[in-house]
Amino acid sequence: MNKNKINWVAVLTMMFLFGMISFVTNLAAPIGTIWKQQPGIEGSNFWGMMGNMMNFLAYLFMGLPAGRLITRYGYKKTTLIGVGVGLVGVFVQFLSGKLGVGATLVGLPANFFVYLLGAFVCGFSVCILNTVVNPMLNLLGGGGNKGNQLVQIGGTFNSLMGTLTPMLVGALIGSVTKDTAITDVNTVLFIAMGVFAATFAVLIFVPFVEPKQETTDTSVKSLFKYRHLVFGVVSIFLYVGVEVGIPGTLNFFLTDTLGTANAATTAGFVAGTYWFLMLCGRFISSFISGKVSSRMQLGVTSATAIILVICAMFTTNVSASMPVFTGSGFGMAQVPLTAVLLVLCGLCTSVMWGTIFNLSVEGLGEHSALASGLFMTMVVGGGVLPLIQNAVADAVGYMPSYWVIVAALAFICWYAFLGSRVKKA
Repeated sequence: MNKNKINWVAVLTMMFLFGMISFVTNLAAPIGTIWKQQPGIEGSNFWGMMGNMMNFLAYLFMGLPAGRLITRYGYKKTTLIGVGVGLVGVFVQFLSGKLGVGATLVGLPANFFVYLLGAFVCGFSVCILNTVVNPMLNLLGGGGNKGNQLVQIGGTFNSLMGTLTPMLVGALIGSVTKDTAITDVNTVLFIAMGVFAATFAVLIFVPFVEPKQETTDTSVKSLFKYRHLVFGVVSIFLYVGVEVGIPGTLNFFLTDTLGTANAATTAGFVAGTYWFLMLCGRFISSFISGKVSSRMQLGVTSATAIILVICAMFTTNVSASMPVFTGSGFGMAQVPLTAVLLVLCGLCTSVMWGTIFNLSVEGLGEHSALASGLFMTMVVGGGVLPLIQNAVADAVGYMPSYWVIVAALAFICWYAFLGSRVKKA
């Protein structure tokens, strides 16, 4: 009889967690602009992106175990575990501004390794929370259309936080020099720890009915007989790398090349615009997905993204204007046309996760839940691909590194039109 009553305290808590997933994940790239200027790292994009790599590497280890945590402890206790781990991870990142400062280890700043440990722990947290939040919002909405609506709203809030995070960090940093330190973004870390702590306290007192757990006993090996799923797993690995690599490397590129007093601030807001366009793309997709197939959406957007990225690589000498926060207020800033074209890719990448997942689990039946856990492990692509891209950037330059992105998008485009077709037994 209480089916139509929604526990809005629990819903808002899940919304905060959805936002925190994006907030913690998107801290890595802008904070990387600080680390890459430290003595011993000396401008290396590879090491600057290592925090992002550690964050996503945790998914490889935690993807499947996160599902088992839910089976063993239920959704609420698993959420509390995820929030608690996140609080510890952010605190360790904060400690990187206190421990090992001035010392070196294998030629790198010793406190850098403290930061990497914190990023890795945070990765465990966001992986656990990612595994919990979607089904929890669906449960709190009572399933069906209302449950799906809450999930979509949560995804929008996730994109909003992805938009604001690089902007906030960039505004705090301003101009990055060798004197800039991780302590300059302590405010952001304090906010993150405060929200995690408050969420943990609220969750303890939020009651909700646990959903029934599936008891089907299947092995990961059973999934590999599905050809379209195997290619889908590769596609999701590449997609998350594309999603993170485009704005993350763009942030580094603009910070290094703008040559203005507040280059990091401008770069952060430009990168944030990419995530804002992802928000817009997801909103638009919610209206057209009922009429346009996942295959067509994925194929068109991946092909369009390829064109945008290739054009971006050859337009660094052409100027364009973008609205950004300049450090003292909002205004139009002159940036390379490259930045505008790469930011527009956010509209394309916005639909890729959902469409790839939809195409991959087609016809899987009882194996769909296990496939979801396998997908979560492949989020590690968000760490691996940007790391490869920035190693290429160190070797031959920022723009040639985007051929890594083009190659990944080409595979995704192939998957949309050919690799996703289900082979009937």
